[in-house]
Amino acid sequence: MTAAFDITLHRSIAGIAQAEWDACACPEAADGGRPFDPFTTWRFLHLLEDSGSVGPGTGWLPHHLAARRNGVLAGVAPLYLKSHSQGEYIFDFNWAHAWERAGGRYYPKMQIAVPFTPVTGRRLLTRPGHDDARAALLDAAVRLAEGNDLSSLHVTFCTADEAQAGAALGLMPRLSEQYHWHDAGYGDFEGFLAALSSRKRKAIRRERREAQAFGGQIVALTGAGLTRAHWDAMWRFYQDTGARKWGSPYLTRAFFDLAAERLADDALMVLALRDGRPVAGALNFIGRAALFGRYWGASEHHPFLHFEICYHRAIDWALAHGLQRVEAGAQGEHKIARGYLPVQTHSLHWIADPGFRAAVVQFLQAEAGAVEEEVEVLTALGPFRRDRQEDSE
Repeated sequence: MTAAFDITLHRSIAGIAQAEWDACACPEAADGGRPFDPFTTWRFLHLLEDSGSVGPGTGWLPHHLAARRNGVLAGVAPLYLKSHSQGEYIFDFNWAHAWERAGGRYYPKMQIAVPFTPVTGRRLLTRPGHDDARAALLDAAVRLAEGNDLSSLHVTFCTADEAQAGAALGLMPRLSEQYHWHDAGYGDFEGFLAALSSRKRKAIRRERREAQAFGGQIVALTGAGLTRAHWDAMWRFYQDTGARKWGSPYLTRAFFDLAAERLADDALMVLALRDGRPVAGALNFIGRAALFGRYWGASEHHPFLHFEICYHRAIDWALAHGLQRVEAGAQGEHKIARGYLPVQTHSLHWIADPGFRAAVVQFLQAEAGAVEEEVEVLTALGPFRRDRQEDSE
């Protein structure tokens, strides 16, 4: 008979040893290589807490789950008590408004997620050989929400496999979409361009020429190549973009200060420099097989510089470093013309009230059909050559 799991709740990830957490979150990195992505690693989640980006006053209160069996940490889940729906990217604002109009209280709710990070990855993090801890973590999260009279539990940007397993346990799966670039054996950027239709190929070449004529140089820096001045500039860019997009930025200044010390090897900055001074830039994070675009900003406007720094240079870097895909963040159909095609993303949801849950199920079924159709249509309208036999220029 299999021993039951001992589930504990931790108000800070510091309550779990880094080596134990990472043995569950990124066991693939035990070979000395990179994790699939850095976002569920102990160092990243601890930095969010240490910098005050999550915690009291932010609407993201850590309540991380740990599952032990016979003294061994078998699984963990990054769990947060939330007082709003900001910083999630798979949004439930309409559900909250509907429930509150009906006289209910939607907040607080519980969320298994990486804050402010629309990147697909495992959310029920189990040590190899302990896959059954996944169901134990999910059951514990539901019981925690139910036992505290919370409206709902959400698991966002989980894997397709987790979504299927969660649905089998009674949670509601939801489909969303993003735009990703995948390497199809292109070799280099010219090889990628050769796979595009003539019109799209010419358009990208033109916008790259115009972007690169801004009057300076564009550099890609990581690790020791990143100085404090670069992180300071990225904070300024992020603050300006965050204020315009979200009203107030999610990450604190301390996050960028500490990231300079703790995440430099995980980070890639693509910066436009004029006389050595950054005037625009994008912050990416590096995974085992993917580059993850996260933040962009600029102090000067130049035509097409955003596309060059965020999309084209990301593809360049991925191809040069053997990465198989680029995930350029949430939203943006403009990415399709630049080779980023729609893919499905997944989440899981538990709603306490049976009547409200039934209404959400109907909504999700209709939404899933629309997402599947849109992914199919937009993929067909993508920039790639229909026969892939068109003569290259």
